[in-house]
Amino acid sequence: MGESEDEMLNDEDVLNSRINVSLVADNRSMKRNLVGFWILGLINNFAYVIMLSAAHDLLKASSYHDNTKEALNWDEDAVYHQIAIDKDDSGRDCNPLSTGSILLADVLPAVIIKLVAPFTPISATFKVITTSFLALASFILVSVAQSHSQTFIGVALASLSSGLGEVTFLAYTHKFDPMVLSAWSSGTGGAGILGSGVYAVLTHLGVSPRTAVILMSGLPASMLITYLFILKEVPTERAEAPPVSIEQVALIDDHPDPDLQHNEVLSLVEKFRIIPGLLKYMIPLGLVYFFEYLINQGLFELMYFPGSGLSHSQQYRWYQFIYSIGVLISRSSLHWIKISQIKILALFQLLNFILALFQSIFWSVPMIWLIFLLIFWEGLLGGAAYVNTFYRISLESSAREKEFSLGVSSLADSGFIGLAGFVSIYLHTWICALPVPVS
Repeated sequence: MGESEDEMLNDEDVLNSRINVSLVADNRSMKRNLVGFWILGLINNFAYVIMLSAAHDLLKASSYHDNTKEALNWDEDAVYHQIAIDKDDSGRDCNPLSTGSILLADVLPAVIIKLVAPFTPISATFKVITTSFLALASFILVSVAQSHSQTFIGVALASLSSGLGEVTFLAYTHKFDPMVLSAWSSGTGGAGILGSGVYAVLTHLGVSPRTAVILMSGLPASMLITYLFILKEVPTERAEAPPVSIEQVALIDDHPDPDLQHNEVLSLVEKFRIIPGLLKYMIPLGLVYFFEYLINQGLFELMYFPGSGLSHSQQYRWYQFIYSIGVLISRSSLHWIKISQIKILALFQLLNFILALFQSIFWSVPMIWLIFLLIFWEGLLGGAAYVNTFYRISLESSAREKEFSLGVSSLADSGFIGLAGFVSIYLHTWICALPVPVS
Protein backbone atom coordinates (compact mmCIF):
# COMPACT_ATOMS: atom_id res chain seq x y z
CA MET A 1 0.00 0.00 0.00
CA GLY A 2 2.84 2.37 0.85
CA GLU A 3 4.49 1.87 -2.53
CA SER A 4 1.15 2.32 -4.27
CA GLU A 5 0.52 5.59 -2.42
CA ASP A 6 4.04 6.77 -3.27
CA GLU A 7 3.48 5.97 -6.94
CA MET A 8 0.19 7.88 -6.91
CA LEU A 9 1.87 10.89 -5.31
CA ASN A 10 4.69 10.74 -7.87
CA ASP A 11 2.16 10.55 -10.69
CA GLU A 12 0.35 13.56 -9.28
CA ASP A 13 3.62 15.50 -9.01
CA VAL A 14 4.46 14.68 -12.62
CA LEU A 15 0.97 15.71 -13.71
CA ASN A 16 1.23 18.98 -11.75
CA SER A 17 4.60 19.67 -13.33
CA ARG A 18 3.25 19.06 -16.80
CA ILE A 19 0.27 21.32 -16.17
CA ASN A 20 2.54 24.13 -14.90
CA VAL A 21 4.82 23.83 -17.92
CA SER A 22 1.78 23.85 -20.19
CA LEU A 23 0.35 26.96 -18.50
CA VAL A 24 3.66 28.83 -18.87
CA ALA A 25 3.87 27.84 -22.53
CA ASP A 26 0.25 28.89 -23.08
CA ASN A 27 0.91 32.25 -21.43
CA ARG A 28 3.88 32.90 -23.70
CA SER A 29 1.89 31.84 -26.74
CA MET A 30 -0.97 34.09 -25.68
CA LYS A 31 1.32 37.12 -25.52
CA ARG A 32 2.81 36.32 -28.91
CA ASN A 33 -0.62 35.87 -30.44
CA LEU A 34 -1.96 39.11 -28.97
CA VAL A 35 1.01 41.00 -30.43
CA GLY A 36 0.69 39.13 -33.72
CA PHE A 37 -3.00 39.84 -34.20
CA TRP A 38 -2.49 43.50 -33.26
CA ILE A 39 0.14 43.83 -35.99
CA LEU A 40 -2.03 42.00 -38.51
CA GLY A 41 -4.99 44.27 -37.76
CA LEU A 42 -2.75 47.31 -38.16
CA ILE A 43 -1.29 46.27 -41.50
CA ASN A 44 -4.50 44.86 -42.94
CA ASN A 45 -6.39 48.14 -42.52
CA PHE A 46 -3.49 50.45 -43.32
CA ALA A 47 -4.00 50.66 -47.08
CA TYR A 48 -7.77 51.07 -46.61
CA VAL A 49 -7.24 53.98 -44.19
CA ILE A 50 -4.65 55.65 -46.37
CA MET A 51 -6.97 55.59 -49.39
CA LEU A 52 -9.82 57.20 -47.42
CA SER A 53 -7.51 59.76 -45.78
CA ALA A 54 -6.09 60.70 -49.17
CA ALA A 55 -9.47 60.67 -50.94
CA HIS A 56 -9.90 64.45 -51.00
CA ASP A 57 -6.37 64.99 -52.37
CA LEU A 58 -6.44 62.10 -54.83
CA LEU A 59 -9.64 63.34 -56.43
CA LYS A 60 -8.34 66.90 -56.71
CA ALA A 61 -5.06 65.78 -58.27
CA SER A 62 -6.77 63.39 -60.69
CA SER A 63 -9.37 65.99 -61.65
CA TYR A 64 -6.67 68.54 -62.37
CA HIS A 65 -4.63 65.97 -64.25
CA ASP A 66 -7.56 64.74 -66.33
CA ASN A 67 -8.17 68.31 -67.48
CA THR A 68 -4.60 69.04 -68.56
CA LYS A 69 -3.13 68.06 -71.90
CA GLU A 70 0.33 67.41 -70.44
CA ALA A 71 -0.81 64.23 -68.78
CA LEU A 72 2.43 62.31 -69.07
CA ASN A 73 4.80 65.03 -67.91
CA TRP A 74 3.23 66.63 -64.91
CA ASP A 75 4.90 68.22 -61.93
CA GLU A 76 2.80 67.13 -58.95
CA ASP A 77 4.09 69.89 -56.68
CA ALA A 78 3.10 72.40 -59.35
CA VAL A 79 -0.34 70.80 -59.60
CA TYR A 80 -1.06 71.22 -55.91
CA HIS A 81 0.35 74.74 -55.98
CA GLN A 82 -1.89 75.61 -58.93
CA ILE A 83 -4.93 74.10 -57.18
CA ALA A 84 -4.24 76.36 -54.23
CA ILE A 85 -4.12 79.37 -56.56
CA ASP A 86 -7.22 78.38 -58.51
CA LYS A 87 -9.29 77.86 -55.33
CA ASP A 88 -10.02 80.67 -52.97
CA ASP A 89 -10.74 79.96 -49.31
CA SER A 90 -14.46 80.60 -49.45
CA GLY A 91 -17.63 78.87 -50.65
CA ARG A 92 -18.43 75.19 -50.25
CA ASP A 93 -15.31 74.19 -52.24
CA CYS A 94 -16.79 70.87 -53.39
CA ASN A 95 -14.90 68.26 -55.37
CA PRO A 96 -16.54 67.33 -58.69
CA LEU A 97 -16.81 63.83 -57.23
CA SER A 98 -17.74 63.06 -53.66
CA THR A 99 -15.16 61.27 -51.55
CA GLY A 100 -17.98 58.72 -51.36
CA SER A 101 -16.83 57.60 -54.81
CA ILE A 102 -13.45 56.71 -53.28
CA LEU A 103 -15.36 54.92 -50.52
CA LEU A 104 -17.22 52.81 -53.08
CA ALA A 105 -13.99 51.86 -54.82
CA ASP A 106 -12.53 51.11 -51.37
CA VAL A 107 -15.46 48.96 -50.19
CA LEU A 108 -17.37 47.27 -53.03
CA PRO A 109 -14.51 44.88 -53.93
CA ALA A 110 -14.28 44.00 -50.22
CA VAL A 111 -18.01 43.24 -50.16
CA ILE A 112 -17.60 40.89 -53.12
CA ILE A 113 -14.62 39.08 -51.59
CA LYS A 114 -16.42 38.73 -48.26
CA LEU A 115 -19.40 37.19 -50.03
CA VAL A 116 -17.19 34.58 -51.63
CA ALA A 117 -14.30 33.86 -49.24
CA PRO A 118 -16.23 32.23 -46.36
CA PHE A 119 -17.70 29.68 -48.76
CA THR A 120 -14.39 28.68 -50.42
CA PRO A 121 -12.07 25.98 -49.01
CA ILE A 122 -8.84 27.91 -49.65
CA SER A 123 -6.04 27.75 -47.08
CA ALA A 124 -5.43 30.72 -44.79
CA THR A 125 -1.79 30.87 -45.88
CA PHE A 126 -2.70 31.34 -49.54
CA LYS A 127 -5.23 34.04 -48.58
CA VAL A 128 -2.63 35.91 -46.51
CA ILE A 129 -0.09 35.84 -49.35
CA THR A 130 -2.73 37.14 -51.77
CA THR A 131 -3.73 39.87 -49.30
CA SER A 132 -0.12 41.09 -49.04
CA PHE A 133 0.43 41.27 -52.80
CA LEU A 134 -2.86 43.10 -53.38
CA ALA A 135 -1.92 45.72 -50.77
CA LEU A 136 1.50 46.26 -52.35
CA ALA A 137 -0.03 46.62 -55.81
CA SER A 138 -2.55 49.18 -54.53
CA PHE A 139 0.16 51.42 -53.04
CA ILE A 140 2.20 51.33 -56.23
CA LEU A 141 -0.68 51.95 -58.62
CA VAL A 142 -2.19 54.84 -56.66
CA SER A 143 1.21 56.51 -56.34
CA VAL A 144 1.69 56.59 -60.14
CA ALA A 145 -1.96 57.06 -61.21
CA GLN A 146 -2.55 59.88 -63.67
CA SER A 147 -6.33 59.67 -64.02
CA HIS A 148 -9.47 58.98 -62.02
CA SER A 149 -9.77 55.48 -63.48
CA GLN A 150 -6.23 54.50 -62.50
CA THR A 151 -6.75 55.91 -59.01
CA PHE A 152 -9.97 53.93 -58.58
CA ILE A 153 -8.31 50.69 -59.72
CA GLY A 154 -5.55 51.20 -57.15
CA VAL A 155 -8.11 51.89 -54.44
CA ALA A 156 -10.09 48.80 -55.48
CA LEU A 157 -6.97 46.66 -55.03
CA ALA A 158 -6.61 48.04 -51.50
CA SER A 159 -10.24 47.12 -50.89
CA LEU A 160 -9.73 43.55 -52.11
CA SER A 161 -6.69 43.27 -49.85
CA SER A 162 -8.44 44.65 -46.78
CA GLY A 163 -11.61 42.62 -47.33
CA LEU A 164 -9.80 39.34 -47.90
CA GLY A 165 -7.53 40.00 -44.94
CA GLU A 166 -10.40 40.81 -42.59
CA VAL A 167 -12.52 37.79 -43.45
CA THR A 168 -9.43 35.55 -43.29
CA PHE A 169 -8.06 36.73 -39.95
CA LEU A 170 -11.42 37.03 -38.21
CA ALA A 171 -12.17 33.43 -39.17
CA TYR A 172 -8.63 32.40 -38.19
CA THR A 173 -9.18 33.66 -34.62
CA HIS A 174 -11.28 30.57 -33.93
CA LYS A 175 -8.00 28.72 -33.40
CA PHE A 176 -7.00 31.06 -30.56
CA ASP A 177 -8.28 32.50 -27.30
CA PRO A 178 -11.27 34.83 -27.94
CA MET A 179 -9.34 37.79 -26.53
CA VAL A 180 -7.17 37.90 -29.66
CA LEU A 181 -10.25 39.54 -31.20
CA SER A 182 -9.55 42.52 -28.95
CA ALA A 183 -5.94 42.64 -30.18
CA TRP A 184 -7.05 42.39 -33.82
CA SER A 185 -9.66 45.13 -33.35
CA SER A 186 -7.18 47.36 -31.54
CA GLY A 187 -4.72 46.89 -34.40
CA THR A 188 -7.31 47.91 -36.97
CA GLY A 189 -7.97 50.99 -34.83
CA GLY A 190 -4.24 51.63 -34.70
CA ALA A 191 -4.21 51.60 -38.50
CA GLY A 192 -6.61 54.53 -38.41
CA ILE A 193 -4.30 56.50 -36.11
CA LEU A 194 -1.02 55.67 -37.82
CA GLY A 195 -2.42 55.69 -41.34
CA SER A 196 -4.31 58.97 -41.24
CA GLY A 197 -1.84 60.50 -38.77
CA VAL A 198 1.29 59.72 -40.76
CA TYR A 199 -0.43 60.84 -43.96
CA ALA A 200 -1.59 64.10 -42.35
CA VAL A 201 1.88 64.86 -40.98
CA LEU A 202 3.71 64.04 -44.22
CA THR A 203 1.42 66.15 -46.38
CA HIS A 204 1.46 68.95 -43.81
CA LEU A 205 5.27 68.94 -44.11
CA GLY A 206 5.00 69.36 -47.88
CA VAL A 207 5.22 65.75 -49.10
CA SER A 208 2.84 65.27 -52.03
CA PRO A 209 -0.08 62.87 -51.43
CA ARG A 210 1.11 60.34 -53.99
CA THR A 211 4.64 60.33 -52.59
CA ALA A 212 3.20 59.84 -49.11
CA VAL A 213 1.32 56.76 -50.37
CA ILE A 214 4.37 55.12 -51.98
CA LEU A 215 6.45 55.66 -48.81
CA MET A 216 4.15 53.18 -47.05
CA SER A 217 4.45 50.38 -49.63
CA GLY A 218 6.85 48.30 -47.53
CA LEU A 219 4.20 47.39 -44.96
CA PRO A 220 2.55 44.41 -46.74
CA ALA A 221 5.69 42.29 -46.31
CA SER A 222 5.30 42.68 -42.54
CA MET A 223 1.95 40.91 -42.73
CA LEU A 224 3.53 37.74 -44.10
CA ILE A 225 6.34 37.84 -41.55
CA THR A 226 3.89 38.23 -38.68
CA TYR A 227 1.60 35.45 -39.88
CA LEU A 228 4.41 32.98 -40.51
CA PHE A 229 6.76 33.67 -37.60
CA ILE A 230 4.88 35.33 -34.72
CA LEU A 231 1.48 33.63 -34.48
CA LYS A 232 1.46 30.29 -32.70
CA GLU A 233 -1.70 28.23 -32.90
CA VAL A 234 -3.09 26.86 -29.64
CA PRO A 235 -4.80 23.45 -29.84
CA THR A 236 -8.49 24.27 -30.16
CA GLU A 237 -9.47 22.21 -27.12
CA ARG A 238 -7.10 24.21 -24.88
CA ALA A 239 -8.13 27.53 -26.40
CA GLU A 240 -11.84 26.94 -25.87
CA ALA A 241 -12.23 24.58 -22.94
CA PRO A 242 -12.64 25.94 -19.40
CA PRO A 243 -9.98 25.21 -16.75
CA VAL A 244 -10.14 21.74 -15.24
CA SER A 245 -8.96 20.20 -12.00
CA ILE A 246 -6.16 17.68 -11.71
CA GLU A 247 -8.65 14.89 -11.17
CA GLN A 248 -10.41 15.78 -14.44
CA VAL A 249 -7.28 15.84 -16.59
CA ALA A 250 -7.00 12.08 -16.78
CA LEU A 251 -10.59 11.83 -17.96
CA ILE A 252 -10.31 14.29 -20.85
CA ASP A 253 -8.69 11.93 -23.31
CA ASP A 254 -11.20 9.16 -22.56
CA HIS A 255 -14.29 11.40 -22.54
CA PRO A 256 -13.74 14.32 -24.94
CA ASP A 257 -16.31 17.12 -25.04
CA PRO A 258 -18.48 16.48 -28.11
CA ASP A 259 -18.72 20.24 -28.76
CA LEU A 260 -14.97 20.33 -29.30
CA GLN A 261 -15.06 17.70 -32.01
CA HIS A 262 -15.63 20.24 -34.76
CA ASN A 263 -13.09 19.34 -37.43
CA GLU A 264 -15.87 18.29 -39.78
CA VAL A 265 -16.27 20.89 -42.51
CA LEU A 266 -19.63 22.67 -42.68
CA SER A 267 -21.63 21.92 -45.81
CA LEU A 268 -22.88 24.73 -48.02
CA VAL A 269 -26.44 24.13 -46.84
CA GLU A 270 -25.36 24.31 -43.21
CA LYS A 271 -23.57 27.59 -43.83
CA PHE A 272 -26.66 29.18 -45.33
CA ARG A 273 -28.74 27.95 -42.38
CA ILE A 274 -26.37 29.67 -39.95
CA ILE A 275 -26.71 33.13 -41.54
CA PRO A 276 -30.26 34.03 -40.33
CA GLY A 277 -29.14 33.50 -36.75
CA LEU A 278 -26.29 35.96 -37.26
CA LEU A 279 -28.54 38.82 -38.38
CA LYS A 280 -29.10 39.89 -34.76
CA TYR A 281 -25.40 40.79 -34.70
CA MET A 282 -24.94 41.96 -38.29
CA ILE A 283 -27.83 44.44 -38.69
CA PRO A 284 -27.05 46.65 -35.65
CA LEU A 285 -23.35 46.65 -36.56
CA GLY A 286 -24.21 47.50 -40.16
CA LEU A 287 -26.42 50.42 -39.13
CA VAL A 288 -23.67 51.88 -36.94
CA TYR A 289 -21.33 51.80 -39.93
CA PHE A 290 -23.94 53.09 -42.36
CA PHE A 291 -24.47 56.33 -40.42
CA GLU A 292 -20.76 56.52 -39.58
CA TYR A 293 -19.65 56.47 -43.20
CA LEU A 294 -22.41 58.77 -44.35
CA ILE A 295 -20.71 61.26 -42.05
CA ASN A 296 -17.12 60.38 -42.99
CA GLN A 297 -17.44 60.24 -46.76
CA GLY A 298 -20.62 62.20 -47.38
CA LEU A 299 -20.25 65.09 -44.94
CA PHE A 300 -16.64 65.44 -43.75
CA GLU A 301 -15.55 67.60 -46.69
CA LEU A 302 -18.76 69.65 -46.44
CA MET A 303 -18.28 70.59 -42.77
CA TYR A 304 -15.97 73.39 -43.85
CA PHE A 305 -14.63 76.24 -41.71
CA PRO A 306 -13.14 78.86 -44.10
CA GLY A 307 -11.60 81.01 -41.37
CA SER A 308 -10.17 78.27 -39.16
CA GLY A 309 -6.52 78.67 -40.17
CA LEU A 310 -6.55 75.24 -41.82
CA SER A 311 -7.02 74.69 -45.54
CA HIS A 312 -9.95 72.58 -46.69
CA SER A 313 -7.71 69.57 -47.35
CA GLN A 314 -6.04 69.95 -43.96
CA GLN A 315 -9.42 70.03 -42.22
CA TYR A 316 -10.45 66.82 -43.99
CA ARG A 317 -7.25 65.06 -42.97
CA TRP A 318 -7.60 66.05 -39.31
CA TYR A 319 -11.23 64.97 -39.29
CA GLN A 320 -10.04 61.51 -40.36
CA PHE A 321 -7.27 61.52 -37.76
CA ILE A 322 -9.52 62.53 -34.85
CA TYR A 323 -12.12 59.96 -35.89
CA SER A 324 -9.38 57.33 -35.88
CA ILE A 325 -8.36 58.23 -32.32
CA GLY A 326 -11.90 57.46 -31.16
CA VAL A 327 -11.91 54.17 -33.07
CA LEU A 328 -8.57 53.08 -31.59
CA ILE A 329 -9.64 53.81 -28.01
CA SER A 330 -12.94 51.94 -28.24
CA ARG A 331 -11.57 48.99 -30.21
CA SER A 332 -8.93 48.57 -27.50
CA SER A 333 -11.43 48.74 -24.64
CA LEU A 334 -12.81 45.19 -24.61
CA HIS A 335 -10.71 44.16 -21.61
CA TRP A 336 -12.45 46.82 -19.48
CA ILE A 337 -15.84 47.47 -21.10
CA LYS A 338 -18.14 44.98 -22.80
CA ILE A 339 -21.35 46.12 -24.52
CA SER A 340 -24.14 43.74 -25.49
CA GLN A 341 -26.75 46.20 -26.84
CA ILE A 342 -25.27 47.33 -30.17
CA LYS A 343 -28.71 48.74 -31.11
CA ILE A 344 -28.12 51.62 -28.68
CA LEU A 345 -24.86 52.47 -30.44
CA ALA A 346 -26.72 52.55 -33.76
CA LEU A 347 -29.22 55.08 -32.35
CA PHE A 348 -26.43 57.32 -31.08
CA GLN A 349 -24.74 57.15 -34.49
CA LEU A 350 -27.97 58.19 -36.17
CA LEU A 351 -28.07 61.24 -33.92
CA ASN A 352 -24.47 62.05 -34.87
CA PHE A 353 -25.42 61.91 -38.54
CA ILE A 354 -28.33 64.32 -38.02
CA LEU A 355 -26.05 66.80 -36.24
CA ALA A 356 -23.37 66.51 -38.92
CA LEU A 357 -25.94 66.94 -41.70
CA PHE A 358 -27.27 70.09 -40.05
CA GLN A 359 -23.75 71.51 -39.82
CA SER A 360 -22.93 70.60 -43.45
CA ILE A 361 -25.97 72.51 -44.72
CA PHE A 362 -26.11 75.52 -42.41
CA TRP A 363 -22.55 75.90 -41.02
CA SER A 364 -24.20 76.77 -37.74
CA VAL A 365 -21.43 75.59 -35.38
CA PRO A 366 -19.06 78.54 -34.88
CA MET A 367 -15.92 76.66 -33.78
CA ILE A 368 -14.23 73.70 -35.47
CA TRP A 369 -13.21 72.09 -32.18
CA LEU A 370 -16.88 71.32 -31.46
CA ILE A 371 -16.97 69.31 -34.67
CA PHE A 372 -13.74 67.63 -33.59
CA LEU A 373 -15.55 66.43 -30.43
CA LEU A 374 -18.51 65.15 -32.47
CA ILE A 375 -16.19 63.22 -34.77
CA PHE A 376 -14.26 61.76 -31.82
CA TRP A 377 -17.53 60.50 -30.30
CA GLU A 378 -18.54 59.06 -33.67
CA GLY A 379 -15.29 57.09 -33.78
CA LEU A 380 -15.82 55.77 -30.24
CA LEU A 381 -19.24 54.40 -31.22
CA GLY A 382 -18.00 52.72 -34.38
CA GLY A 383 -15.04 51.04 -32.72
CA ALA A 384 -17.12 49.81 -29.78
CA ALA A 385 -19.74 48.31 -32.11
CA TYR A 386 -17.09 46.42 -34.09
CA VAL A 387 -15.12 44.80 -31.27
CA ASN A 388 -18.15 43.93 -29.12
CA THR A 389 -20.08 42.41 -32.03
CA PHE A 390 -17.32 39.98 -33.00
CA TYR A 391 -16.51 39.18 -29.38
CA ARG A 392 -20.12 38.16 -28.75
CA ILE A 393 -20.18 36.08 -31.93
CA SER A 394 -17.03 34.31 -30.77
CA LEU A 395 -18.52 33.57 -27.35
CA GLU A 396 -22.04 32.62 -28.45
CA SER A 397 -21.31 30.54 -31.57
CA SER A 398 -20.77 26.81 -31.26
CA ALA A 399 -17.21 25.63 -31.74
CA ARG A 400 -18.06 24.00 -35.07
CA GLU A 401 -19.75 27.12 -36.48
CA LYS A 402 -17.44 29.77 -35.04
CA GLU A 403 -14.96 30.03 -37.93
CA PHE A 404 -17.67 30.55 -40.54
CA SER A 405 -19.74 32.85 -38.32
CA LEU A 406 -16.83 35.20 -37.63
CA GLY A 407 -15.84 35.33 -41.28
CA VAL A 408 -19.24 35.87 -42.87
CA SER A 409 -20.34 38.44 -40.25
CA SER A 410 -17.60 40.77 -41.45
CA LEU A 411 -19.85 41.33 -44.46
CA ALA A 412 -22.12 43.47 -42.26
CA ASP A 413 -19.82 46.47 -41.90
CA SER A 414 -18.57 46.42 -45.50
CA GLY A 415 -22.03 45.93 -46.98
CA PHE A 416 -23.55 48.86 -45.11
CA ILE A 417 -20.45 50.99 -45.76
CA GLY A 418 -20.94 50.33 -49.47
CA LEU A 419 -24.57 51.43 -49.18
CA ALA A 420 -23.37 54.57 -47.39
CA GLY A 421 -21.00 55.24 -50.27
CA PHE A 422 -23.87 55.25 -52.78
CA VAL A 423 -26.04 57.49 -50.62
CA SER A 424 -23.17 59.87 -49.83
CA ILE A 425 -22.61 60.62 -53.53
CA TYR A 426 -26.17 61.89 -53.93
CA LEU A 427 -26.03 63.64 -50.56
CA HIS A 428 -22.82 65.40 -51.60
CA THR A 429 -24.31 66.54 -54.90
CA TRP A 430 -27.44 67.86 -53.21
CA ILE A 431 -25.63 69.82 -50.51
CA CYS A 432 -23.05 71.23 -52.96
CA ALA A 433 -25.90 72.70 -55.03
CA LEU A 434 -27.20 74.65 -52.03
CA PRO A 435 -26.19 78.28 -51.54
CA VAL A 436 -23.45 79.06 -49.04
CA PRO A 437 -24.97 79.95 -45.66
CA VAL A 438 -24.93 83.65 -44.87
CA SER A 439 -23.35 84.32 -41.48
